[in-house]
Amino acid sequence: MDASGWRLAFVRFSRRLWARLAAFAAGAVAVALLAGAVGSWPSSVLPVDLGEDAVQTLLQILASSMLAVTTFSLTVMVSAYASAASVSTPRATQLLVRDQTSQHALATFLGAFVYSIVGIAALSTGYYGEDGRIVLYAGTLVVIAIIVVTLLRWIQHLVDFGRMSDVLDRVEAAACEAATASARRPHLGGVAPVAVPPQAWAVPAEDAGVVTHVDMAALSAAADGSAVRIHVLVRAGAAVARGEDLARVEGPRADDAEAEVRRAFMIERHRTYDQDPRLGLVALGEIGSRALSPSTNDPGTAIEALNAIQRVLTAALTTEPEAEPSHPRVHVPAVSFADLVEDGVRPVARDGAPLVEVGLRVQRVIGGLLRIAPPAEAEVLREASRRAERRAVAGLADPGDEDLVARAAARARGEGDA
Repeated sequence: MDASGWRLAFVRFSRRLWARLAAFAAGAVAVALLAGAVGSWPSSVLPVDLGEDAVQTLLQILASSMLAVTTFSLTVMVSAYASAASVSTPRATQLLVRDQTSQHALATFLGAFVYSIVGIAALSTGYYGEDGRIVLYAGTLVVIAIIVVTLLRWIQHLVDFGRMSDVLDRVEAAACEAATASARRPHLGGVAPVAVPPQAWAVPAEDAGVVTHVDMAALSAAADGSAVRIHVLVRAGAAVARGEDLARVEGPRADDAEAEVRRAFMIERHRTYDQDPRLGLVALGEIGSRALSPSTNDPGTAIEALNAIQRVLTAALTTEPEAEPSHPRVHVPAVSFADLVEDGVRPVARDGAPLVEVGLRVQRVIGGLLRIAPPAEAEVLREASRRAERRAVAGLADPGDEDLVARAAARARGEGDA
């Protein structure tokens, strides 16, 4: 595994809740045990007489309260995940799970619980002398201060955590990051695709699933090492079957090169946001679509989702691509702007067709994007405007509402008010 692969593995590992919990718990155990290994300097610096009961009582209070707070926090987090999946989209749950504030709070509470339990157990065995009890007492005061600060942050965080506005903001941020990265490096640092020679040999997938990451550095190293050119056929977000071609390689065939190319494609069960600019827009479209279902009937959330979609597409349209490719031997197809528009706008335009306010907002979003879009992307947006107009006119019952949407569509496309 090369540097980029290790970096991705570390990022994913650091996002896992259990990793942070384990790190805090291990740190708590280390601090509690190291307190008994100090020399005689604590009593000379802080000449106080601490009885064993003074420290043990404080640790017992801390242990009982932290167990309750940890259980409560975990319950709140699980409830937020379930609520987000039911009222917005299940695609947003992975963003809530990796929320740093909630992970830090839960890890702090669990670490404090482990610290107090280890301290109580060590005190009962006589592990600490007088100097050790002083250090343990001081450490307990520091832990209490950390808990208070964490509780204040956690309480403030719970005001918005898992609510619709919070979910929308998280999905928009993830979508913007992926869309901007894709616009900056449309070919992932490689070069544009060309016609694949018939003699190029295929690298098939060994598993069925979804491509979640393409390691361009590994592909470039394989291409340079074997003096070949690699034509990538699938990007992150693509579903592949076992035996389906991931790439085709132009040049002499070698088993080592084939294995290196195959390892560069990470295939998992579920899509992730990191290298997939379409997933964020899919999630925003799903949020807007679900808000328009008869059981929810919340056009305001659909309009908020459209506003977020507009900001994501604006970021994609206004980001300048890099001038020089980093991996000139690797050909990668770019994400189609038409796919981004379809992923985000189409579900809301389809399900919001009977609602004039949603139809109007769709046209205004498209009109705003048309002001900054290059010619090719502008034609994609005009076609999306025409399709949304047809859906709205077919779904609206009032001729006045039909006329409003038609006028808004004409203005969006720059065709006047007719």
